[in-house]
Amino acid sequence: MTRKSRRLAIIAAVALGLGTATLLSMSAFRQNMVFFMAPTDIAQQGVPAGRTIRLGGMVTAGSVSRGQDNGSPIAKFRVTDGKTTIDVSFAGILPDLFREGQGVVALGTLAPDHSFVAAEVLAKHDETYMPKDVADALKKTGHWNPAKGAPAPNTLWTGATATPPTSIKSGG
Repeated sequence: MTRKSRRLAIIAAVALGLGTATLLSMSAFRQNMVFFMAPTDIAQQGVPAGRTIRLGGMVTAGSVSRGQDNGSPIAKFRVTDGKTTIDVSFAGILPDLFREGQGVVALGTLAPDHSFVAAEVLAKHDETYMPKDVADALKKTGHWNPAKGAPAPNTLWTGATATPPTSIKSGG
């Protein structure tokens, strides 16, 4: 093998190795990406059950219920973007700032019954803050125009419908 062909073989091997490493990295990133979605996005796009996503919206007034399951706190509530509402269940302690009518982002999966099982719940941290993704979703659905001030409380929104079925199975 000549010096030139040996050098060409080394360059080809390095390029093949880098290309393979790049493809494996991109594949791993794609599988681990977590997308933000509003309830309407979930209803329209048909997210498969078990896919990890971030659900964002406003906690519907009068929807929060708390309980216990084998000594662990369980919370159930509904999240809306003004058009669609989705039931959420969360096993754990909710953030201190979590309350009805406030913005929330939950990380979790969609259950086969179209409810959302949250593994983590994030709440706003002061009266002027709203998660960027939630604000974008509210603007997109037409429920908030920042030029006109703060968004109206979700208790004033009309037309919000539940993604069927709306029941949450305990322990799920």
